[in-house]
Amino acid sequence: MIRAALLWSALLTAACAPVTPERAAERCEERARAAQGPEIDLSIGANSESGLLTSGTLSISADAIRGLDPIAVYESCVFNLTGEAPIRPPRLRAM
Repeated sequence: MIRAALLWSALLTAACAPVTPERAAERCEERARAAQGPEIDLSIGANSESGLLTSGTLSISADAIRGLDPIAVYESCVFNLTGEAPIRPPRLRAM
């Protein structure tokens, strides 16, 4: 019983640990890139047994649907995670 309580305590402490500015930048860049608009992934291939193979995905974030500025999304996200301004500008995908 005590072991379980210690394990839960350790897990909760780790979950509440502060996020480093570097880690916040990485996480928030992903969110800002998603806010730039839909992401499309298409794959086309062929083999001699089954012929033509195709697959694809389309994803769009709520931030993109709402038309939020990706830079503002990044800055807000970093501030919410660290309580500080970003340490560097975001690395977004080319448009």
